[in-house]
Order: sequence, then structure tokens, then C-alpha cells
Amino acid sequence: MKIVILGAGRVGSTVAESLASESNDITIVDLDRNRLALLQERLDLRTVVGSASHPDIMIQSGMEDADMLLALTGSDETNLVACKLAASMFNTPTRIARIRTVDYLDHPDIFSRENFCVDFAICPERILTKYIEKLIEFPGALQVLDFASGKVSLVAVRAFHGGPLIGRQLKELRQHVPNLETRVAAIFRHDHPIIPEGETIVEEGDEVFFIASSSDIRAVMSELRRMDKPVRRVMIAGGGRIGRRLAEVLQPSHQVRIIERDIKVCESLTQNLHDVLVLHGDVTDEELLESENIDEMDIFCALTNDEENNIMAALMAKRMGARKVIALINRSMYVDLMQGSGIDIAISPAQVTIGSLLAYVRQGDVAVVHSLRRGAAEALELVAHGDAHSSRVVGRKIEDINLPRGTTIGAIVRGLPPGEVYRKSLSEMEENNIQDQWQQAQVIIAHHDTVIEQDDHVILFVVNKKMVREVEKLFQVNVGFL
Repeated sequence: MKIVILGAGRVGSTVAESLASESNDITIVDLDRNRLALLQERLDLRTVVGSASHPDIMIQSGMEDADMLLALTGSDETNLVACKLAASMFNTPTRIARIRTVDYLDHPDIFSRENFCVDFAICPERILTKYIEKLIEFPGALQVLDFASGKVSLVAVRAFHGGPLIGRQLKELRQHVPNLETRVAAIFRHDHPIIPEGETIVEEGDEVFFIASSSDIRAVMSELRRMDKPVRRVMIAGGGRIGRRLAEVLQPSHQVRIIERDIKVCESLTQNLHDVLVLHGDVTDEELLESENIDEMDIFCALTNDEENNIMAALMAKRMGARKVIALINRSMYVDLMQGSGIDIAISPAQVTIGSLLAYVRQGDVAVVHSLRRGAAEALELVAHGDAHSSRVVGRKIEDINLPRGTTIGAIVRGLPPGEVYRKSLSEMEENNIQDQWQQAQVIIAHHDTVIEQDDHVILFVVNKKMVREVEKLFQVNVGFL
């Protein structure tokens, strides 16, 4: 695909790196010449220096024959104007905008064809908040990812010394949890993937990805590892967009405290978050953390805009007794260094966000994409179309499908309503009278003799991202069928 990306910040750069590695024709636009030069040194792409929403710059970027526009600058207004111009001047087929302001998101008619012509609005802060909320809901997990609008979940856990998984072959898992349907989709040992087979033995420290119906996740986790106590007390470092959103979500059910150094932001937080204790101070102030009983906190979330402060605050909080610490870290190298070394979970905002964008870029009917292991692996939800004559997957047992090496089919969701239900929330489904059909959809944990049917949503784990193209081709329908 020919894709124009506006904005070479963290999100734009990460998306460009991912898409350029997949042989797409990428052009990236930004005002920062040095930032673009660094990207061009290590990636196969074109760069254009200039204002993202100016018609002349858009022409220079090749918008006239682009397949897709990704407007990912830090300005909502610039992104909206760029999408409008792309539609009216260049008739660009797909236009995606990064939107940070809640007021815009709360009025979806703004994005309609009659207004700013945005096909899909992506809000990184909202995606991150939901991601962290899931980690707080399941404190024993390293990752919790949803598919089919929440029907199925993929969860990563660390195998611990003395745990029920250690020293066991995977084929014993069904005997250990006979009343629950689950499947191990992948194992990473010392950062290297292991293809799960019946004889595979789980070792201490392994990162185990398992898939199950979302309603069974808590029960499966309790069988696979010692369950952590429920989270009650949460301390958030940073009262910016993400910290504020997370506090809003958590305040009805948790005891929440926020530390923020900007007094004006503190005043705004106090006015809007009535059940949250707002503290004015430095997140790396040891005396402040001690006076606020950091040792009694179930989770400490370092969510400021300064990744060095996040790292220091999280390390201090862990050393002073916080049960679990989470830190937002922009640089992927830092994420790799800090994960597990004093910081329980290091989150790369760009990597969490990128999956929402990749779902629109992938070939075939791709419903959901989650980028895993800092972009090295992916979990995908693809819709199977065609019949036994036109498709290489429909009407076939999983054992008879020629899956690329390192690819595992974890689950199938059958009977979902047609259309883009997978992009809708439960409230949106209720408005469209499709929630009942979604609830009745059947979750099938994949086995070797499971047969894929037409319109099934198939959830796959790909340990090597280079194999994603092969997976997409596998699900494409012959031209004769179309």
C-alpha cells in the first residue's frame, strides 16, 4: 500500500517503522528536519519537511495517489483538516486521524463525511487507559488483550517457582483444568519464542500466553498461577491525560491518589475528581512517597510525560514496598532494559497504540491486531470468508491448514453479527440492537480437529511478525469467489 503518515513523533515513527518493514510505500511528513533525517537513515521511506495540513506539502507527499492517510500529529485540529483535504482534494480512500481531545470523541458526527471525513479516529490515551485498567483488573497478568469486542482474551503470565505449570507438559493442562477451555498460544523463554506442543515443558520464568473465553480468564489464571490479591489502593504519578483518564475510571471502585507537580493541574484535578486524593509534589520525592504510605499501595502507576521520572519513581516505589509498579516508557530500548528489573510492567505507549492502526492496514478482513513483545510478535483476529473451493481455511480442520511456521490458531468465535461489530463497545452494540447476537456468539478453543466455517473470527498468534503477510494470504479468497 502507498501510505502517507503525518507526524514523526513517537506514534508516527513507530507506525512508520512497522509498516516500512512490510514492504509498504511509506512517506512521512513533519516539521522537524532532524527527526526525519534520523528516520530516513534506518528505514526505507520518503520524507517531506513541512506543515502536515498544507495542500502543497500534501501534494509533495504523494497524496494524489495514496491509498491511505494516517494523520498522527500531536494536533487534533491539524489531523482533522488533513483528513478533510485528503477527501475533498485527493479522494484518498482511507483516512485515519489521531484524536486526543475528549470533546471531539464525544461527538462522533464531527468525523462524518459531511464534516471532517475521518474514517477512523484513534485515541492513544483512551487505548492506553483501557490497557492499564485491564492490568489492574488482573494484577497477576503481564498483558490482557481483547478480541471479538471482549468475547475472548489473550493473557500473558510469568511462570513462577513452585507454580502448577512448572515442570509439566502442556498436554497435562486439560487434566489440570478439566472444566475450563483454554489453550497456550505461545511461550517466550529468555526472550526467544517456543512453539507450544503437547510435549513442551514450562520452565520457571517463562512468559506464557494463553487464550480463553473472557468469562473464564479469572478462573484459568487461578489454576495456572497463584492469584494476586485484588487491587484496592492505587497511586498514580502524573495527572496528565492518561493519569486523569485512569483516575476517572478507577475512582468508583478503588482508593486512588494522584501526585502532580503542576499546581494548576492539581486544582483542575481536584475540581473534577471528587473521590480522588490529589497531592501536589514531585513523583520522585522519597519523603512524599513515604508520608503517603507507598508501602501500602497495591499498584503504583508512573504515567508522567517524562520517562526518566517514570523509571525513577517506579523503581523507588518498588523499593519502598509498593506491591506492583507500572511505568510508561517511550523508548523501546528502555522498555526492554527495565521490564522485570525492578519494574513489574514497562509499557511502550506507541506499541500499545499501533495495533489499532495496523488493523486498517492489513490485507484481507482483519478485525483486530495486537502488537506483542515490543513489535516482534502479533496476535490477529481474521474473518474467514469463502467456501471449501475458494478458501484455504474454510471447511478444513486446523491440522490440515498449512499455517506458516510459528503461527498458532488459539480460538474461534462463531456467530458474531456481520459488519464491524469488533470495533464497537457493548453500549454501541445495544444501540444497534446487536448485543444479544454478540452474547450468543460461540467461543471455540481451537484443537487439531476443529473445522473453520465461513464467517468465523479466527484468533491467531504469530511469534515472528515477518510471517504475518503469509497468514493474510492464507485467509484471502480466490478471485473467482468474489
